Amino acid sequence: MNRLKKFTSLIVMLLKFTLFFLLFAIFFLLFGINNAWLLHVSRTAAVTMFTFVVLGLASMSIFGGYSIGINKSKPIISSLSLATFFTDVITYVQLCIMNTNSANNQTFKLEDLDILLIVYVLQLIMIIALTYFGNHVFFTINSPEKCCVITTSKYALNSVVPKILKYKKQYNITDMILFTSPDLFDIINRCDTVFVYDVPVSSRTMIIEYCYANNKNIYYNFEMCDIVALRGRTAILDDKPLYASQVKGLTIEQKFFKRLLDVFGSLCGLIVLSPLFVISALCIKLEDGGKVLFKQKRATLNGKIFYVYKFRTMKEKDSVNRSVTSDDDRITKVGRFLRKFRIDELPQLINILKGEMSIVGPRPEMVENVDQYTDMLSEFSYRLRVKAGLTGHAQIAGKYNTSPKDKLVLDLMYIEKYSLWLDIKLIFQTLTVFFKASDSTEAFGEGEEFEFFTQEVEKEENKEQDK
Repeated sequence: MNRLKKFTSLIVMLLKFTLFFLLFAIFFLLFGINNAWLLHVSRTAAVTMFTFVVLGLASMSIFGGYSIGINKSKPIISSLSLATFFTDVITYVQLCIMNTNSANNQTFKLEDLDILLIVYVLQLIMIIALTYFGNHVFFTINSPEKCCVITTSKYALNSVVPKILKYKKQYNITDMILFTSPDLFDIINRCDTVFVYDVPVSSRTMIIEYCYANNKNIYYNFEMCDIVALRGRTAILDDKPLYASQVKGLTIEQKFFKRLLDVFGSLCGLIVLSPLFVISALCIKLEDGGKVLFKQKRATLNGKIFYVYKFRTMKEKDSVNRSVTSDDDRITKVGRFLRKFRIDELPQLINILKGEMSIVGPRPEMVENVDQYTDMLSEFSYRLRVKAGLTGHAQIAGKYNTSPKDKLVLDLMYIEKYSLWLDIKLIFQTLTVFFKASDSTEAFGEGEEFEFFTQEVEKEENKEQDK
């Protein structure tokens, strides 16, 4: 196994190539049964195959790709399924368009939709099989990394440890210690990976430099100095290497194209999703006869207050301005379903069309929360530098109970790295939320408590118990 570890990246690359080749082969072989010309040398076949490859690679890049060894199998399967769906559909549409030429004896027929469905089902089977197989191979070769968690308090410990424990095949926590521990460097030396969370920047820098010098993997949480670095670039003034972080906002061109995307996207969304709007409205009305839409004051660009629209998911008399908790009895039966699949957020397409929100941007918080979070974390107001959005990093990766600081970091990551391409990627990535609906809508509640410990102390305690 130790020898195989050296070839892990090569094995992963071969598995990626095998999966993509099989997806490609399934598509063209099955369509080639009724359309033999597709498997012969021709301009149509060449262009179509090129389209499939380019679209496939681009869509996999957007949704996360074949990330075995990094993510769990289910998220990989959902991401690859979405990427393959878009690739198949667009390639199929191109085939239909290219074969409407009267000089071409072969044309695609409506019955080919059945073939498209069969193709996709077979591709899904292949994705599931190779994803589970790939992760099995990866984790058979690579045992979990021995990790230590370095924090400042039990509160910080309980914030980060549950997240690490979700990846037990990747990480094995052997030590949880305070950053002031006298055995700090000895503990780091016997670990493969170090998690540093909520440690003061000066101490964190010392730990990072030590890990770098001793070839240790390291994970640490963002502080404001790290956010500033996100927008930076390397610069050389004469012979002096520097890091440049320049203040920047959206250019006129970026604002124009972002608004164009908002108008086009919201109009298309309102038209396509109109049946879902009607069904949701009827269900809400039939349950308790109350109002269908719920309006609430939210903050957007430069702190401007506007009324956000949502489908009502709570009992009208209890719809007060406070965050949702675990097993909240204010939520209606219909509301619970709407919240689970984020359907309650769809009326915000109206806010986007009106120009009060954008498709992508920081989540508009309740005015009461903005004041509260800003008192706790003064930097929270920085997220008001752009228009509030329906989706974004915080909405895709976060949950209802994601901490204010983590929400802030996710939003500032978007603001500082903004591009139109990033907007497009995040719009498509929003679809992955539906595959983790119950997880992403997790409410505020209490979790498991963790205690500081070291591997050596645990061994001594076990010896005492044996005696």
